[in-house]
Amino acid sequence: MAEQRGEIVIVDDEVNVRRVLGAMLRRDGFEVREAADGDQAMELVAEGLPDAIITDLRMPRLDGMALLKRLLGSYPDLPVIIITAHGTVDTAVEALKAGAFDYITKPFEQAEMRAVVRKAVDHRALARRDARPVQLPASAGWGAKLGMIGEGPEMRAVFEIIEKVASSPTTVLITGESGTGKELVAKALHRHGDRAAKAFIKINCAAIPKDLMESELFGYEKGAFTGAVNSKPGRFELADQGTLFLDEIGEIPVEMQVKLLRVLQEGEFERVGGLQSLRVDVRLIAATNRELEAEVAAARFREDLYYRLNVVRVTMPALRDRPADIPQLVAHFVEKFNARLGKAIAGVDEAAVTALRAYPWPGNIRELENVMERTILFAEGDQLRLADLPPEIRRAAPGAEPSAGAAPAPSQSLDLEELARGAAGAPGGMKQIVRDATVRLERDLIVRALEETGGNVTHAAKKLGISRKSLQTKMKELGLREGE
Repeated sequence: MAEQRGEIVIVDDEVNVRRVLGAMLRRDGFEVREAADGDQAMELVAEGLPDAIITDLRMPRLDGMALLKRLLGSYPDLPVIIITAHGTVDTAVEALKAGAFDYITKPFEQAEMRAVVRKAVDHRALARRDARPVQLPASAGWGAKLGMIGEGPEMRAVFEIIEKVASSPTTVLITGESGTGKELVAKALHRHGDRAAKAFIKINCAAIPKDLMESELFGYEKGAFTGAVNSKPGRFELADQGTLFLDEIGEIPVEMQVKLLRVLQEGEFERVGGLQSLRVDVRLIAATNRELEAEVAAARFREDLYYRLNVVRVTMPALRDRPADIPQLVAHFVEKFNARLGKAIAGVDEAAVTALRAYPWPGNIRELENVMERTILFAEGDQLRLADLPPEIRRAAPGAEPSAGAAPAPSQSLDLEELARGAAGAPGGMKQIVRDATVRLERDLIVRALEETGGNVTHAAKKLGISRKSLQTKMKELGLREGE
């Protein structure tokens, strides 16, 4: 039996298409759910977030394009693969420009479908790993205009660069640790520049296999290789007149760097298997969490390409280097999770803020977001206290000691049954305390499993060693809605 590799939702009004695709993906180790139209697909996604969606374009009721827009509005990191008949390729290209992950034409080759699905699942895994920059409610300053949080000098320097270069065609290199908001800078440069009405095309270089990188960037002609049953434009063509964002640029193999350099210098390229040179006008933005200077020194990154990319550089500061911004970020997350979790947290006490500012945040903004969600979920009062924070953050506060009344930190090795048995002879009040602690720990373990699996109930159940149905029942008992 194939190893479980992820979950795919197939959306097509043709039963035979769903049957063939489903059988192929199940053989490859994927869990598959099926929907006959977009409305059914939205219901399935609401039950549990999959790793990718494969959808036909033309369907009754909610069609593929409308489904794509709804999914991107609610789940921007969910890869959506479009299936289209050859005569509607132009529509599929429009879907790509609107944010679809990829498209495949009918009749499709199984090898091509498998490669695209693997790529989509890998992309989803990387999106879960990396931090997603946050959006800021209305407030003063350029940061608010850009949809970014920050009032300290580090972020003001970033805002000034964006303001100066947004409307220029200049290539920009964004550097910084994972989770510092590099993609948000790229989107701000596009949104506030002269190309805002054109396409913003993103490709994560770390998610593309080396042997597929050229066809992804430059496209291919029909018959260029096995499985190329139709011609297909690459990301450079799709981004013509707009912006191309190459995330994780440091992952591009050396042999591809020469071809990328040529496009940057001359503005032209050939599709794989093609003879005709194509010209494009693309504003390129690249990002990396690697030290490209060290990569150049180690001969893993071409020096001429590095200088071509490093025209304007934006360095995103780590969260530990901008502690003055943490209160504003915390306030944003309190507002966000109050609405999402049905809580009414009115504020955060001074001791808690001090600890949050002192903690080094190796996971940057995503780590802060997860900590705030977990803390708000379990908070008892209307104000977050130092005792509500996880132990590692409480320990970061100068001179702060965890409150004796704080809930114990969750532990995968804690035996809840043994805890309950140990309290069997305890007074009634103690038994209630143990029961309450058990419920809190169960809830925390479930929330953690859902966080680690990106909200996928099926995967979370496997991680916890229980069935999906049991997990859904337990979530209902604990007041946890799927998707949270």
